This record gives sequence, C-alpha cells and structure tokens, in this order.
Amino acid sequence: MKFDPATNIQQLSAFGEFGGVNPSITDSSTYTFFKSETMKELFESEIEGCFLYSRHWNPSNKYLSDAISALENSEASQITSSGMSAIACTILQICQQGDQIISSRTIYGGTYAFFKNILPRYGITVKFVDIANLNDVDSNINSKSKLIYCESISNPLLEVADIPSLSKIAKKNAIKLVVDNTFSPMSITPINLGADVVIHSLTKFINGTSDCVAGSISSNKNFISNLSDVNSGMCMLLGPVLDSFRSASILKNIHTLHIRIKKHSENAQFICEELESLGIKVMYPGLKSHPNHLLMKTIMNTQYGFGGILAIDLIKEELAESLMEKMQEQNVGLLAVSLGYFKTLFSLPGNSTSSEISDEDQMKMGLSKGIIRLSIGIDNNIHHSLDKMINCMTNLKILKK
Repeated sequence: MKFDPATNIQQLSAFGEFGGVNPSITDSSTYTFFKSETMKELFESEIEGCFLYSRHWNPSNKYLSDAISALENSEASQITSSGMSAIACTILQICQQGDQIISSRTIYGGTYAFFKNILPRYGITVKFVDIANLNDVDSNINSKSKLIYCESISNPLLEVADIPSLSKIAKKNAIKLVVDNTFSPMSITPINLGADVVIHSLTKFINGTSDCVAGSISSNKNFISNLSDVNSGMCMLLGPVLDSFRSASILKNIHTLHIRIKKHSENAQFICEELESLGIKVMYPGLKSHPNHLLMKTIMNTQYGFGGILAIDLIKEELAESLMEKMQEQNVGLLAVSLGYFKTLFSLPGNSTSSEISDEDQMKMGLSKGIIRLSIGIDNNIHHSLDKMINCMTNLKILKK
C-alpha cells in the first residue's frame, strides 16, 4: 500500500453549530463584515475563515474542498457545479488564445467535444494523441503547448495512463499535466505520481448516489487561489458554484467512499474473471490479459482494487442493445448513462457518452458500436448478479447453454 486516502479523510474534523457532528450547512449567498477594511482586504487576497460571496467561496464548499484535498493528497481544491465545469475552468485558467493542448484521444465524449468544437473558437488548439505512445506525446509538444491532458483510466476503453512518465515529459517541457481521475478515486492518486492538477466529476463514485452533479479541481495552493481570484479566476468569474446543500451531502458520502470503492472493485474483478473465462471479450485493468495490467499495479493504491468500471465488446450494436434491455428486465442493473452508482449501470458509449466523437474517430481509437460499458454496483450477492447476467447472455445466444 503506497498511500491511504481514507486515513487522510478520517483525520478531518469539522463540527456544526451547537456541536453538531456534521458541519452546519451555509444557507447564505453573501456574508457580513464587522469592518469595511476587512472587505477591502478580501477583494485583494484570500483571508482564512472570511467569506465574501458564495460564488467566490462558502463554508460548505470549503469543508468539501478540504475532504477532496485529503483524498487527492493535494495542497488545496476547488469545488465546482459539474465535472465539465471543472475541466473548462482548469483549461481556461491555464490556456489563452494561441496556446496548444496535448490530449489523449481516448477521453470522455463531453471533454472531447469541448476540446474539438469549443476551444478552437477561442484560439486554443488541441492535438489528440495516443497517450500510451510517449514518443508521440513528446514529439507533438511545441512552444505553444501549455499542458498534457489525460484520464487516469480512460472512458470508456479502460486504458491506463502512465502518469509518472507523462509527468516527466511535462516537467521536461515546463508544462502542466492535468489528469481526470473520475474513474479511479482512492485507487490512483495522480498528484503522488507527478500530476499538477487533478479533476473529478464528483457526480460519480465520490458521491455514489446519482442524486447530484458536481466537480472538483485539486492542485497546489497557488493554482487554486488563482481560480478564485476576483479579477481573473475562472471559477469566480464563470460562476460554476455548487449549492451548499449538495456540498454537505457529498461530504457525508465521501466518508464511506473507501468501503464502496473496495466493493465496486471486488465485484468488478469477479465479474470480469468469470466472463473472460466464458469467452467474452472483457476490458478491465484488473485482468492479466489487459495490456496495462502491470502498469496499473505499479501506480495503484493496492487495497482499493482496479475500480468498478469494465467494458465488454459484443461487436454488433443490435446484440449489445438487446443484452442491456434483457439485463434491465432481469434486474441485473439499469440501462443508464453515468457511473459510480450503488447499483450496476450500463450503456453503449458509442451512442451515448461518446456520441460527440465522430464515427471515424471512434474507429481510430478502437471504440466499436458493440462495446457495453458497465459500472458494477456494490451488490452483496454478486454471484446472483452474475448468474442473471449469464442467463441473459445465454437467452440471446451470446453464450451457449
């Protein structure tokens, strides 16, 4: 075990008003000052324990940001209203007109669309590369490059980024390494591996109940402070503030994250090993057959497993659609986008979360229309869930009786 984020989180202590065991929820958009001079100072620089306006900071988001920093072992964190807002604010804080981004080509469809369709409008170009080809990454960096962007485990193809090597390339070229760690909280700690900025969609595993949308950015104190600067901070000026009640809810859920991640990983590992033994093409970094299995073992916090996401490739889109419908009928899980829920969720990325990527680009990255992405739940009886899954596959003649 290289690092234990759960122990970091366990050390957090914040009491509510009147001694409540949970921090009080701040139901205010603005905050009073006893002296005018203090307000003036706060507009010029951050003052610990002082709050100005909830778009800038509020106590509930500050409590949650401290927990995210403990999770990611970062100096500081910023809470946002979604994962995409965290990505957008990070990129726009670092880059300006004329700059270039080096990005993995296998990333979440929404991120891909933002990079390909929106950033060029503002004069920011993106070069998509095979992030596993380190020579390709390095050779595409030029004087205009400002950052390398990747996902620790890619959505939806489950490719594992070599974060330590990418960090060396970034540092050699004096640019930042930005990592989306949404698929692998607890399992991977990118900052410990050399990442400069870590992004999360808190909507997923960290919250775990699919009842809100939120995001986070973790980095050093200087970068996070810049994000909330009243004159030039993207989080301050674009205003992706998370509601205090949602912050409080996520904060409570993060204290059970270590338990949930272990169960997600345990169940996913079991499902993958069983399906692979039956001849199903499975993508999961916990399998020895996965091309990045050994890499994952060298960078992971081992006690939390290989994560709760897997993909199976049935080649044919119609067959994949039929299987998902059948599995929902049999209560294996739910046909829905998103991930990290306590129940199993499944979808066809090519037609949903990666639909923003053109068919041509999907083919280049190896995303077939028959790939089903599954976010495995925390089922107590995973053997029962597997039996149902196998019955569905047998009924559709994917597997022989």
